[in-house]
Amino acid sequence: MLRVGLTGGIGSGKSAVAARLVERGAVLIDADRVAREVVAPGTDGLAEIVAAFSDAVVDADGALDRAALGAVVFADETARRRLEAITHPRVRARTAELAAAAAPDAIVVNDVPLLVEVGLAPTYHLVVVVQTAVSTRLERLARDRGMGRAEAERRIAAQADDVRRRAAADVVLTNDGSLTALHDAVDRLWKQRLVSYEDNLRQRRVVSPDAAELAGADASWPEQYARLAARIQHALGSDALRIDHIGSTAVPGLAAQNVIDVQVAVASLADADGPLADRLASAGFPRVPGQWWDDPRPAGRGRWEKRLHGSADPARPVRLHVRVVDSPGWRYALLMRDHLRADPDQRATYLLLKRDLVDAAPEAGASGTARNPWFDEEYLRAEQWAAQTGWHP
Repeated sequence: MLRVGLTGGIGSGKSAVAARLVERGAVLIDADRVAREVVAPGTDGLAEIVAAFSDAVVDADGALDRAALGAVVFADETARRRLEAITHPRVRARTAELAAAAAPDAIVVNDVPLLVEVGLAPTYHLVVVVQTAVSTRLERLARDRGMGRAEAERRIAAQADDVRRRAAADVVLTNDGSLTALHDAVDRLWKQRLVSYEDNLRQRRVVSPDAAELAGADASWPEQYARLAARIQHALGSDALRIDHIGSTAVPGLAAQNVIDVQVAVASLADADGPLADRLASAGFPRVPGQWWDDPRPAGRGRWEKRLHGSADPARPVRLHVRVVDSPGWRYALLMRDHLRADPDQRATYLLLKRDLVDAAPEAGASGTARNPWFDEEYLRAEQWAAQTGWHP
């Protein structure tokens, strides 16, 4: 099933987004509701909180007094972390139970206020952040919750700021306008991305990039790579010996096809053919059918075999190259990237060549590279540069 993490600062309107997604057909798991459930009267969670913070955090009916507990932990980092150590494992376990009960073709939306703060972004196929101006959030907290300005500002300051949330976000929904505008944005997300993503994920179907064309250099490509790499690392753990951003989108300022190239180093291709392939597919990176290899440099030395995965996300094409660590193909991908980063003249020449290749074969993308002598010449230049600078992968 497709797992979507939904988050946003207090007063951002995240609940309105969650409600609209449910109307579209999503299964919602509300972390706040789960958090209340695991510390309800009679639970082990509540007993442990009382043991940690005294019965001053329990009301006359024996329920958790959240206001009293909040007064203790929001001003004390150590106390807050102590509380999180009690509640977070229980919330995770209950969340897993609820997700497991959903249908296999469900789009499961986890509404998690502290998703960024606790580092949960890599556990989801997609992270949606609701972003709203602080002034608007303060007005909403006063109007809807009767919260004083000082308290509202303190709550906002205790959470991640917009910069951190945007870095974790695959999708940012801006909620500074009307509810109708917000609903329209959610509906577009549902129809254009989430439904297709779920279907591709379930069918283990790779998204094909659009016909080859060069996009202007995008400063967000490294940030997009970082989110992909975090998901891959979460899925593979220690089986991924190294994960790197390679290809043209890894070279600052270089126009490229809007496809993120990722290299995953493994101990052997036998490892790549085992459970690792299934874990990548479950994380949103299915295997591309067929046999795949790299053309050797210099030419004529035999094929450099690899495994190729793609993305199930219709809005984020990926080429995920699984290569054996320290193999020639693995090393060459890193060497060419770093040489182009270091040499602006060759970077400019490569860009002209890429444009010629795209014009000559617009449907084939990088086809023709094996036969173009520039690549063998660049390989020799890069090896010279590596020897002169002491470069190593």
